[in-house]
Amino acid sequence: MSDSFSSDAIIIGGGLHGTSTALYLRKMGLSVNVIEKHFPGRFASGMNAGGVRRLGRDLAEIPLSVAAMKIWHSIENFIGDDCGFHKVGQVKIAETEAEMRELEARVNSVKAQGFLHEELIGNNELRDLIPVVSQNCVGGIVCRDDGAANPMKTTKAFWRRAVEENVNYYLGEKVTEIKKSKNIWKVRAGFDTFSSPILINCAGAWGDVIASMMGDYAPLKAEALTMIVTQRLPEFIQPVVGLTSGGLSFKQSPEGTLLIGGSHQGKPNRDLETAEPDPLTLSNSAKIVTRVFPSLTNVNVARAWCGLEGKMPDDIPVIGSSMTQEAGYHAFGFCGHGFQLSPIVGKLLAELIVDGKTSIPLDAFSISRFGGEQNHYIN
Repeated sequence: MSDSFSSDAIIIGGGLHGTSTALYLRKMGLSVNVIEKHFPGRFASGMNAGGVRRLGRDLAEIPLSVAAMKIWHSIENFIGDDCGFHKVGQVKIAETEAEMRELEARVNSVKAQGFLHEELIGNNELRDLIPVVSQNCVGGIVCRDDGAANPMKTTKAFWRRAVEENVNYYLGEKVTEIKKSKNIWKVRAGFDTFSSPILINCAGAWGDVIASMMGDYAPLKAEALTMIVTQRLPEFIQPVVGLTSGGLSFKQSPEGTLLIGGSHQGKPNRDLETAEPDPLTLSNSAKIVTRVFPSLTNVNVARAWCGLEGKMPDDIPVIGSSMTQEAGYHAFGFCGHGFQLSPIVGKLLAELIVDGKTSIPLDAFSISRFGGEQNHYIN
């Protein structure tokens, strides 16, 4: 392969995590080339529910999520755009007393880690926050400073800021070959070859494929997470709502539409790069919504779509150094909850690359936890 483009760092994947990393590397003085096979936000970053939450995080993710939330609360200062972020709080509802006990144990476990952002609420306060909730619901937990943002607006804002900071984007070709020789990575995409001493894999649902090209193994599964948007309604709810039992992510947009998710699976085809909603999934999602909000029984669905995302077996992402190669790094497999984390993941990766250490430990997210088993991936 002959050199065409050289830089201090190459990032594969131009979504939020790739772009966030590029921005922080530029702040540290590195030149960056980003290779993106479509456009930033095409798959997960721009196609998700837009939840900006600490609520319900895996305990390993909480330090990252808390740090990321501080950035979100001043996101316009960071990125030059409000990203549609609105601090409306997030609530996880309990439908039974058994679920309330589960939530109480959850809040206690978070407090034991030194964090106080999750707060248990009873029946009365639940109805103060969400007056339309079913009478069967008994309480919940709330993160009052959480909220939501507009995913595509956010992705475009990050991309725009990165371009302003002289990050170079190369769009429209996927990576077909990665080699390393004499401490220099050579990456082939289309007819172009990119060279750099540093390579960062932010390839989303294809993160394991790029990892394999780099000599690492990760058992990623591609998922098609389904979103539903309804007709516009008068404002009746402010917080973002989830369920202790799972299966619901529910919010009302500033325009009045309802955005409904909850990790309901569509039909992914990673080879064809498609993700199609499943009618049965849509029906199940609607049943959950009307169980929790009976007044919405006759609301019309306007459209539905899926985003392709990478799922790891332990439901937390891969973030950190390559297991096999010096100056190789990963950030992928965010399991449908990476949107809020993106500002801090970029910062920590840049710290790891430039300083050799991070201000928040990343040990729990190491690709080494999968043992380096050899190359195969799951469609």
